[in-house]
Amino acid sequence: MTSEAYRRILLVVDLSEDSLRIGQRAVALATALGAEIELLHVVEFLPAEPMAETLAASVRIEDELLEQARARLTALAAELGLAQATCWVQAGSVKAEIVRIARKRQADLIVLGSRERHGMSILVNLTEDTVLHAAPCDVLAVRVKRSGSPAKR
Repeated sequence: MTSEAYRRILLVVDLSEDSLRIGQRAVALATALGAEIELLHVVEFLPAEPMAETLAASVRIEDELLEQARARLTALAAELGLAQATCWVQAGSVKAEIVRIARKRQADLIVLGSRERHGMSILVNLTEDTVLHAAPCDVLAVRVKRSGSPAKR
């Protein structure tokens, strides 16, 4: 193995049904290379109205969503055979947090899902495009099925 080999892989998942498949690809790559995997899920909240009772309820809901995400990410890690892996659940901008954690953890490779785009959606700047251009390391986008269409093999 050369010094160019991937040593730390950051697996980014949205906890959708595709997360297991993306994770399996990352695990296969990590196993082949002898690399370590860390998992990341980012929860992006919409700003709440700055009214006292609304804000308190929003904070409570956000805390519950973060706890649910932690539980789901831990379960996914276990299903992937990564029960001992570091799992990150962050709140904030998905794109910014992926890049920030990749830098912080000195990731060599980010693995994330990429959905097919057609029509006007091609013009939208999706997460994987932004991460590809801003990441401090290589990015592997695992193709996942588009909603309502069968997965390509």
